Amino acid sequence: MIERFFRSQKEECVRQQNFADFQEAETAISGWIRWYNERRAHQALGYLSPQQYGASRLAVRPALSL
Repeated sequence: MIERFFRSQKEECVRQQNFADFQEAETAISGWIRWYNERRAHQALGYLSPQQYGASRLAVRPALSL
């Protein structure tokens, strides 16, 4: 799973740009990671973003009784 994440990161972010310095790369990669988690549709998650998938799982999770 993590190998796929890094492959996507390289293909969709890193290899698409020529960074002038480390700060520029860090800013772009951080932004990509936010987009990946908040907005990018993932086939394995039913075409939801990880954030949307997590929220939907919480919504259907039964409450624990004490």
